[in-house]
Amino acid sequence: MLAGLQRSTHRYQARLRDGVAIVGRLRELATVRPRFGYRRLHLLLRREGVEVNVKRVYRLYRAEGLSVRIRRRKKLRVPRLPPIDPPTARNERWAMDFVSDMLADGRRFRAFTLIDAFTRECPAIEVDTSLPGARVVRVLERVAAERGYPKGITVDNGPEFISTALDKWAFEHGVELRFIQPGKPMQNGHVESFNGRFRDECLAESWFPTVPRARVEIELWRVDYNTVRPHSSLDGRTPEEFVRALDSGYETKKKVTIEVKKSDCLAESVDQ
Repeated sequence: MLAGLQRSTHRYQARLRDGVAIVGRLRELATVRPRFGYRRLHLLLRREGVEVNVKRVYRLYRAEGLSVRIRRRKKLRVPRLPPIDPPTARNERWAMDFVSDMLADGRRFRAFTLIDAFTRECPAIEVDTSLPGARVVRVLERVAAERGYPKGITVDNGPEFISTALDKWAFEHGVELRFIQPGKPMQNGHVESFNGRFRDECLAESWFPTVPRARVEIELWRVDYNTVRPHSSLDGRTPEEFVRALDSGYETKKKVTIEVKKSDCLAESVDQ
């Protein structure tokens, strides 16, 4: 029967909505949830039974000056770095980074990883819920007391690595801090590769109920990494075996022999 009605005899009657009440509630919600945008605030209004279109909420939201200020991360000015030569000696260059993981109860903890880029040794992995710059310096000082100070350390632009404490330590001991470019982790590829092994072989395979337990398990893995785990980049040897070969002079003789053979091959190819 309604289908036969003429448009001239029936008109839609607009239902007036209390705009003042909507604006008041919108401001209240925005005060309690200052980081919510208009879409989330619209959902909260709908949950309370307020029938209002999202476009109207947007208009009221803008008119009341409730727009959320976007927090932009401060961009660090880092110069473009020239290509870096691979290390050729122990303690010539270290590399360090952080890895994050979770305990059994959901709490997060961090692991500070440090390696020698030439020997692939891992002299320390520090584990705790918080590892500020001063804590990083203490770990570096402890390792340096055992094996000497490095010539340089490759790091990213994390807050712990741009801290005053680390900068002061590096200046006092003549250590060059080489910062990679933001968004290019492979410029610190040695420690990125190590972190991948660390996560895959230790963190992903273990269950840590507490931070002290995590320290014990991770330290056992670190010792195994240095003394048992073979490395393809070290001809199947462990870092410990590679260091012994360096100390005995065998590794140096081996390199010289390889270089001589390469030069002989090049000479023969030129003669032909």
